[in-house]
Amino acid sequence: MWNQILLDAVEIEGPAPDAEPERQYYFMKKCREWMREESERQGRSLTYLTETLGCQMNAKDSEKMTAILEYIGYVPGGLHEKKDGKSIDADFVLYNTCTVRENANQKIYGHLGFLKNQKEKHPGMKIALCGCMMQEEDEVLKVKKSYPFVDIVFGTFNIYKLAELLYEQIRTEKRVIDVWEKPDAIVEELPGKRQYSFKAGVNIMYGCNNFCSYCIVPYVRGRERSRQPEDILEEIRGLVADGVTEVMLLGQNVNSYNGGIDFPSLLRKVDAVDGLKRIRFMTSHPKDLSDKLIEAMADCGKVCDHLHLPLQSGSSSILKKMNRHYDKESYLALVDRIRKRLPGIALTTDIIVGFPGETEADFEDTLDVVRRVGYDSAYTFIYSKRTGTPAAMFPDQVPEPVVKERFDRLLAEVHEQAETIFDGRVGGVFEALIEEANDHDPSMVSARLSNNAIVHIKGDKELVGKYRKVRLLESKGFYYIGEMSDFA
Repeated sequence: MWNQILLDAVEIEGPAPDAEPERQYYFMKKCREWMREESERQGRSLTYLTETLGCQMNAKDSEKMTAILEYIGYVPGGLHEKKDGKSIDADFVLYNTCTVRENANQKIYGHLGFLKNQKEKHPGMKIALCGCMMQEEDEVLKVKKSYPFVDIVFGTFNIYKLAELLYEQIRTEKRVIDVWEKPDAIVEELPGKRQYSFKAGVNIMYGCNNFCSYCIVPYVRGRERSRQPEDILEEIRGLVADGVTEVMLLGQNVNSYNGGIDFPSLLRKVDAVDGLKRIRFMTSHPKDLSDKLIEAMADCGKVCDHLHLPLQSGSSSILKKMNRHYDKESYLALVDRIRKRLPGIALTTDIIVGFPGETEADFEDTLDVVRRVGYDSAYTFIYSKRTGTPAAMFPDQVPEPVVKERFDRLLAEVHEQAETIFDGRVGGVFEALIEEANDHDPSMVSARLSNNAIVHIKGDKELVGKYRKVRLLESKGFYYIGEMSDFA
């Protein structure tokens, strides 16, 4: 958690401390001092605009950076919608990038092309790029050569240094590029601006050791590093004291957490935190989901009735090419053990269609798993080559028309299975956490069940953050219409 007392005690008259997080607190205060002078000179508050691509880990990183910017004195703003498009005149623009798929990189370059013209109209604008894409040497070289108007470039390992990098850019008025090949520390004692006051993500580990043949993540997020259990628990206790009732434990593969204890043991400790009502976690790798974890999930009353268990393919031969370290039968056996011990659990998954060498028989295996498991929902992806991964060099790339036809069949199967599952819950009463006012109907609010399904009910924004018993009246495919069953 952010140590306000420590921050207040940091002196900024002398040199910066070497130790973290004091060093970052020092630069936050130095930037704040600059901001006061700059705002007074311009006669207005300076604005920031951020965009986050990618996973929950990126979203958590952006929460930290947004809070740092706001402590410094930036205020949200700078995006203007017009009839003929949009314009950006924010004083600080930050893109936290994803690089899982190459089209994510192209999206960023499209943004930068647009920002070039915007910055010409607003020369005081500062532009920063960070995140996974910036861990790729070729992409950094491209930014250096083709986008000289980008002011700050950094990667995934030094997100916490945003204030220090900004101060360096302010001081020198030169471009600052600071991308590390590997991390040197885990620094978590920084501010964070949560999207919700009542729920929060908590990083328990970073990086990945799995090296799936299609995935760039281990190369840009580094090897696995686990936080210490007491640091995690201290953060959660602080969040609960601040009104949080639901936490999401985050990691590229939470099942391989090893901070001196294993993940099932950590889960039990989190479950014991007073005042916490719900625990979620993701993502789980099937090869590391142990019977010990299944038992912990069954024993811990705060763990939600939902598990995201990526399949990727139902074909054992394709799974071997993907380097997933399980096969079709072991995945199905794992699901059977989960269902037996946790009969009410909702399972969701990830599936890739069109992996190199995928035959019709391989694809039929995937459909067979979908039918036998019965997923509440699935994130489905068409395989695309990712430069820098082994799979990009594999022969037998599947023709695009074949992939598209299979993808459509998969979607139809997932929808059919999910519809049956959702219909089966209609009439039941479940506890729901009311998360927000409904975007389309101000007389309704949107809530989330323990199994991660969304239900829309009559109510006003005063209910946001509260738990209510809800009766499910109607299934709409991937969400419900319901009514409050009581007001307890």
